[in-house]
Amino acid sequence: MINHFQLAFSPGMPEILLVLAVILIFFGAKKLPELAKGMGQGIKEFKKATRDVNNELERAMDDQPTHSPPPSPPPSPQITEQSTGKEAKPDA
Repeated sequence: MINHFQLAFSPGMPEILLVLAVILIFFGAKKLPELAKGMGQGIKEFKKATRDVNNELERAMDDQPTHSPPPSPPPSPQITEQSTGKEAKPDA
């Protein structure tokens, strides 16, 4: 079953030819190869960056952590006195 959205926005051959003609008029025949080359290099670099990020994420998920958490500091005297319920008496 064909969706109405697909019918309204699917370009046919006349629309594609019109877009290509407008591009040819704006940029000229000499600039089109340069534009295509630039677009190709951009797409190539984008794919490389995407692949690098995916590889880095996969490597990070596969690696086991090599560090252990730091040891907890010893409790301070105030915390010990509060937890035992005793109050510190000042020396007079």
